[in-house]
Amino acid sequence: MQAADAFWHLTNFFAPALFLGACAAALTKAIWRRELGPGGGLRLWAWASGATAIAAIAGLAAFGHDGRIATYAAMVVACAVALWWAGFHGGGKR
Repeated sequence: MQAADAFWHLTNFFAPALFLGACAAALTKAIWRRELGPGGGLRLWAWASGATAIAAIAGLAAFGHDGRIATYAAMVVACAVALWWAGFHGGGKR
């Protein structure tokens, strides 16, 4: 595998985690804007994307390849828990 192929393979592997994190963080800020206060959207995105990326890596390790429905379900759960922690439980500064 060449360097460019490896780059695109990793980019495509982490793209669902980054996209899910961005969409979930934006929706969280839109729905609970008063409770979350001003700012913090980038922090929410980082927590959500990081948790979903870890879930994707765990799914790859557990199943031997990516793209399993169980992995995507784990990514959604990890994203929700990370947003709850970061937004409402105090994971990091507000």
